[in-house]
Amino acid sequence: MSDQPVHDAPSGGPSGCNEYLELSRRNFLAATTFTALAAAAPSWLPRVAMAKDYRSSARDVIISIYLRGAADGLTLLVPYADNNYYSLRPTLNVPRPDSGNPNRATALTSFFGLPPAMTPLIPAYQSGQLLFLHATGSTDPSRSHFDAQRFMEVGKANDPALGTGWLGRHLASVAPMDPNAILRAVGISTGLMRTLVGAPNTLPIPNLDSFNLSGSTSSVAARRSAIEDMYGPVADPLHAAAITTIQTIDLLNTINFEGYLPSGGAVYPAGAFGTALKSTAALLKAQVGVEAVAIDLNGWDTHANQGIFTGTMSGLMTQLAQGLAALHADMNNGVVQPSHLAVVMSEFGRRPAQNGSAGCDHGHGNAAIVMGNAVAGGRVLCTWPGLAPGQLYQGLDLNVTIDYRDVLAEIVQERLGGADLSYVFPGYTPTFRGVTA
Repeated sequence: MSDQPVHDAPSGGPSGCNEYLELSRRNFLAATTFTALAAAAPSWLPRVAMAKDYRSSARDVIISIYLRGAADGLTLLVPYADNNYYSLRPTLNVPRPDSGNPNRATALTSFFGLPPAMTPLIPAYQSGQLLFLHATGSTDPSRSHFDAQRFMEVGKANDPALGTGWLGRHLASVAPMDPNAILRAVGISTGLMRTLVGAPNTLPIPNLDSFNLSGSTSSVAARRSAIEDMYGPVADPLHAAAITTIQTIDLLNTINFEGYLPSGGAVYPAGAFGTALKSTAALLKAQVGVEAVAIDLNGWDTHANQGIFTGTMSGLMTQLAQGLAALHADMNNGVVQPSHLAVVMSEFGRRPAQNGSAGCDHGHGNAAIVMGNAVAGGRVLCTWPGLAPGQLYQGLDLNVTIDYRDVLAEIVQERLGGADLSYVFPGYTPTFRGVTA
């Protein structure tokens, strides 16, 4: 491991492997039973009173963004000062900042830079509210999408008995920010992300602006009555879940998601990811007691035709960077908003050496992003392990020098009001890295 210091700056898609494609299908099929209930919002539903203002809370609302498919951290955040990066990727690299190439990296530090598609994040970085990390991730050696995603989302590797998510356990272990909250957490998806499993008052909702019972007024009323009655006595868990769903429909209909106008000149990218972030901003500004939002951005399994300037990865990076940049502008426009924090991670990185198909295979260490009001940003947090043959994990991949649980545990304790880290991350004693301000 090199003595490269911590870097503080002052100033898949169709190409995915079979396992990733099968995992995506499995997640979709597992969620279809819930989708029948969650179709779109009837205008006749009664309006409900807004929850109390929680802007003064010392706790952040967390936005957990997962890049499914194993994003290539060596492209997201380019180690341009490590010559081995260019040796390992002779035709799949981002040129040095001083190269004069139009696709060159934009330097953040004397060691790391951003590819063109990620430069929309520079204003948030320069504001001190965005932190990059590198050589981070899970220390577990798995290169299986299914296993690595599960291990990271539950917060512990190789424990089949642990079925709840780290964020779900956190929310279950703390009092709600608003004691009257109907909805404490939401996964913007057809099925609940494992990260949120175990959280109270939590639902998966594919589209916040169209969560309802569809049909005519009379048919919706009849269906609503049937749902309220069909699960038996009030004490029955299924009855309680049905009532919570109906209450959530009523709650979300108090928010004009479709007509929401972002602040601060924010422009969210087109597509599901941009819509999810825009809806999240509207949800947080409505101050209805939501404490956590989980969002997926899929398609990062780039074994072939990775496309770092045009193509698959360039398009994904554009969505990610433009979406986060819009969220930053929207939630930091001079008007007091709920304090929030977004964390962006992926199950593992990709191999430093490019393959013969203009892509990169499954790797180990990766990059991550943390953005928010109380983030110690404007820098890259990393102890760089190096990319020389003797420095690579198992002789192949970028080593992990910052365990992802160190990052999340610090966020949980310092910004989310968590006090029992041994419950949230069982069997692990974290080292705080200075992620939060």
